[in-house]
Amino acid sequence: MIAEFAGNNKIYSATKVSLFIANYERELRMETDIRRKEKFEKVIEFAERMKIQEKVRTVLKKAQEEMKRQANREKKEVEE
Repeated sequence: MIAEFAGNNKIYSATKVSLFIANYERELRMETDIRRKEKFEKVIEFAERMKIQEKVRTVLKKAQEEMKRQANREKKEVEE
């Protein structure tokens, strides 16, 4: 792909333009902006999943503490 890009983007001395410009009448551009946008979107999605996981972890921790408190209270009542 890089070789093809280089060949299509090379300016030839006879035409003074690249093959891509000669064929499509516009500059050849790499899709780096698109790739960066996709990567950025994936990073945002990952961060959102991490936030959700942190919320779930917090809720589960609270539930665990409540269950432990209830179990300890019941245990104390049985011992008395």
